[in-house]
Amino acid sequence: MDNEIPTEPLDASFDLIARQDAAEQALSALRGDVDEVKSRLEKVSRAAARPALGGSSAASPELKGFVDGYLRQGRESELKSLTSGVLADGGYAVPREIDALISAQLKAISPIRAIAQVVQVGTSGYRKLVTSAGTASGWVSETAARPETTTGKFNEIVPPMGELYANPSASQAMLDDAAFDLEEWLAGEIATEFAKAEGAAFINGTGTNQPKGFLGAPTSNAADAARPFGTLQFSVTGNASAFDTTPELKLIDMVHSLKAAHRQGAVFVMNSKTLSTIRKFKAADGSFLWQPGIMDGAPARLLGYPVIEAEDMPDVAANAFPIAFGNFRNGYLIAERKATTILRDPFTNKPYVNFYATKRVGGQVLDSDAIKLLKVSL
Repeated sequence: MDNEIPTEPLDASFDLIARQDAAEQALSALRGDVDEVKSRLEKVSRAAARPALGGSSAASPELKGFVDGYLRQGRESELKSLTSGVLADGGYAVPREIDALISAQLKAISPIRAIAQVVQVGTSGYRKLVTSAGTASGWVSETAARPETTTGKFNEIVPPMGELYANPSASQAMLDDAAFDLEEWLAGEIATEFAKAEGAAFINGTGTNQPKGFLGAPTSNAADAARPFGTLQFSVTGNASAFDTTPELKLIDMVHSLKAAHRQGAVFVMNSKTLSTIRKFKAADGSFLWQPGIMDGAPARLLGYPVIEAEDMPDVAANAFPIAFGNFRNGYLIAERKATTILRDPFTNKPYVNFYATKRVGGQVLDSDAIKLLKVSL
């Protein structure tokens, strides 16, 4: 019949559409496979970056005995055969895997520890020699005499130390639950309690059975060359109880009172209440002195330098030191005995089990030229 419509082109079109659909389905499945492989690789990467914990099949006998035998069940006899970290006054040194986890979390949440110089020591009698003046030098010709030069003056730093402790508790039912991640929980609880105590001591510590905080050091408004060793320099706000009308100029003077070598890596330290005041300050051109971090996780900046929030810094008040600026890695020393020790106590707080954790920690100003303070004063 002359009026019949040919079917070949329609069949070809349907076949093409079916092939496109099949190709899109295959591509979608391939993308799903790629996403799944990527997810698995990320999990493997995260697992490789973490310390081996009790749930790992590759856990050391010491770690497994410590977690399953001692922490969960209190079987000391099993632990004594695996470790020499038994203290005379009771308690056991935690395995290095858990200690590394505690240290990592402690650094993440303790503001001063994250920016200061931290050394591991074997005893509480740590000492460090610091020169307050470099050895003199000069230029001479090839055959000229070499005059005697003056030698640097050395000062001994002995950071005051104290015993830092935490006492988290868990019920026996929690410990008996095999799905309960005991290592992660214990490391987090210890690190949180340690960080609270450290935060106060590294800033305001008295030096008696605890670190000596940098605000506990002597202060003077004299320049670097004119101050005694160990004395921090301060500048003033120009107002007896707050900031004056040109706070940006005082902050700029504070920044440049620090030697150029120390400004590489320097930070501002203040509490959140002071920061809320600082964030409102503007330069003469109307721009804000404070700038937010341009990326997730990047610190906010003040005059181009990172701002560290430490809640133990004082508020803005008469004769207070609410802002510190400096290179704390050069300026403040934290000394700690590496091993954290734990004593399991199921008796004091029944039906809970207490884990009494201790660590020896000390701290002191290392280089007083590396930290500057802003004092609320005329």
